[in-house]
Amino acid sequence: MRESPLRSLAVLLAVALVCSVLVSVSAVVLRPIQAENARIERYRHIVALSGLLDGAADAAGIAAAVAQLDMRVVNLDTGEFMDDRDPDDVNARRVANDPALSTTIPPEHDLARIGRRSRYEVVFLVRDEGRLSRVILPIHGQGMWSTLYGLIALDADLNTIAAVTFYEQAETAGLGDQIEDPAWQARWTGRRLRGQSGDFRFQVAAGPVDEGSPAASHQVDGLSGATLTGNSVTALMRFWFGPYGYGPLLERMADRKE
Repeated sequence: MRESPLRSLAVLLAVALVCSVLVSVSAVVLRPIQAENARIERYRHIVALSGLLDGAADAAGIAAAVAQLDMRVVNLDTGEFMDDRDPDDVNARRVANDPALSTTIPPEHDLARIGRRSRYEVVFLVRDEGRLSRVILPIHGQGMWSTLYGLIALDADLNTIAAVTFYEQAETAGLGDQIEDPAWQARWTGRRLRGQSGDFRFQVAAGPVDEGSPAASHQVDGLSGATLTGNSVTALMRFWFGPYGYGPLLERMADRKE
């Protein structure tokens, strides 16, 4: 028996409807799993900078390390910790363009070229027998082609870099994407942000660092063929450790010896 055009259309619509329902149901079912995976991946980067784990860890190990962190919400405008805010409710990236929850950065201070930033950020304090050993701070800024997202850990003196990671970027393959190279990131360890007079001195150098130079303690090797990306990293570091970044927080922490 020949199929009528109407019957064929009905079958096609029925199949499309079933497929649509299956896709919708799958999306709903998988959304919590995807969110949890994204959460674990985010914490994986944080834990890697904490010094609490050696080497790779599974989800259970990451969760155990996260439980040891003192997660705090900071008001970036004032540098004060907001103990009445739940860190899980703060998403600085999502609210960066919300006028009620973000701050416009004056152009002369916008070294990271981000325009606006959330008023609130979640930072992570690592303690050893109750005493601060590290503080882990989210950082981001515009690179040559993309926004660079990373985390930086400072030692208890709030000046010496313990570790760094850049975990999200879309810079030129083989050039600017070197900021994700673990070997390059490892060179940050032990470098200092500020000189003895308190002036910000850290920078990505134009080339290899002369370790015998007085400036070497504040520099990391340049990125071969990616000078603009390296300059962007220097600029975003200057921004985040200035008055519109973590400057007020670190001043308060130094005064209170958190």
